[in-house]
Amino acid sequence: MAKKIEITLVKSCIHQKPEKRATVRSLGLRKISSKTVQEATPAILGMVRAVQHLVSVKEIE
Repeated sequence: MAKKIEITLVKSCIHQKPEKRATVRSLGLRKISSKTVQEATPAILGMVRAVQHLVSVKEIE
């Protein structure tokens, strides 16, 4: 079974490049403090790493 992670948007996307905004949107995040649960696939982990200064990540059991 794949690990799951909870991703929370903690900073605003204002003044970010359009690529970073698109990455945040594709993770399923819209407003500050919105959360989403994703499987920890290499693609998702790469997107999280690209916007690590805007999100916080917590592993779910």
